[in-house]
Amino acid sequence: MIYVAHTAHWQFLGLLSGFLAWLLIMTITGINEWRLWYVDDVSIITSGIAWVGIWRACFYSHVLPETENCQSINISDSFIPTEIQMAQVLMMLAVIFGLLGNITAALAMRMAYFSVEDRRYMRMSFVLAGALCLVTAVFSLVPLLWNMSSVLNNSTIDFPPEFNLPVAPVRQSVGAAIIMGILASALMLVSG
Repeated sequence: MIYVAHTAHWQFLGLLSGFLAWLLIMTITGINEWRLWYVDDVSIITSGIAWVGIWRACFYSHVLPETENCQSINISDSFIPTEIQMAQVLMMLAVIFGLLGNITAALAMRMAYFSVEDRRYMRMSFVLAGALCLVTAVFSLVPLLWNMSSVLNNSTIDFPPEFNLPVAPVRQSVGAAIIMGILASALMLVSG
């Protein structure tokens, strides 16, 4: 048992990196900076930048009653493109599978450090935790790369008039969420 506990340090490092990656994946799922839209007309969008996420589209305005104006984006909205709909589903699955992977890894670490009655279950737990982390990385990487491709191709979103956003931006850039998400997915791959 002492040998197993002393050689499980790499697995413990994998557990820590998986937990950090899962926290980052949860964070990027909720923030709005997936796409940065730059607009010329600053009569309503006074900052000239709108943030389009997978759940909301926001911008600052000194003309409208609220300074920060955000509109929710639902999966059932007909105007959102497929990559945002898939991102909503896959990122939520990544959060769930990441949680399951971290719980399984924590249980496997508990077995390695405290109770080694049957090593077969411990090995199975580590394999399951690694597989769940790999699935989490794929679930988060696919929508991130798909949305990044849409931004680089300057794909537009036909927002309804109540969003107060133009049909097409002057230009787009990749937001911080996509960059952080790719790093989190790479960290989750290493953890797996």
